[in-house]
Amino acid sequence: LYGLIAFGSMVCEGTMFDWSGVYFQKAVAAPAQWVTLGYLLFMGAMATGRFISDRFTTRFGIKPVLQASGALIATGLMISVIFPYIIPAGIGFLMVGLGVSSVIPLIYSAAGRSKTMNPGVALAAVSTIGFIGFLLGPPLNGSIAQIASLRWSFTLIACLGLLITVLAKKMH
Repeated sequence: LYGLIAFGSMVCEGTMFDWSGVYFQKAVAAPAQWVTLGYLLFMGAMATGRFISDRFTTRFGIKPVLQASGALIATGLMISVIFPYIIPAGIGFLMVGLGVSSVIPLIYSAAGRSKTMNPGVALAAVSTIGFIGFLLGPPLNGSIAQIASLRWSFTLIACLGLLITVLAKKMH
């Protein structure tokens, strides 16, 4: 379960790292000087979220924070897909960054406290599955974009955000 959550989050992270500029260039049709805006908003929000997510986790718990993270990822990507213009896409990418920011630290922490298997083994398994998502996400996104469109590929990545929300509900 933790591995699937990590996989979904890391597919999204890898996609945003590699495809946000392309998305702003092709789907948003942003002027050349604004093409990196989506990437900067995503990265800035992800870094900020890493600093503030502990407060939310302490107050609400891991499960609700992971559920909210998945919802932020899905909503942010869908805003960007439905409204492919600079401001809404920028807001969407900012939301994705906030959503992604806490998932991996929380999942690694949960795996490290595993009671069903050796915590070191659990952490290694979860991080490996997550890293596979990080490596497979960008080429998978490119393949889907080639077959359908970049907006459709981002829609499928949004589904992974929803998957994170659903899987987080099943956590103990």
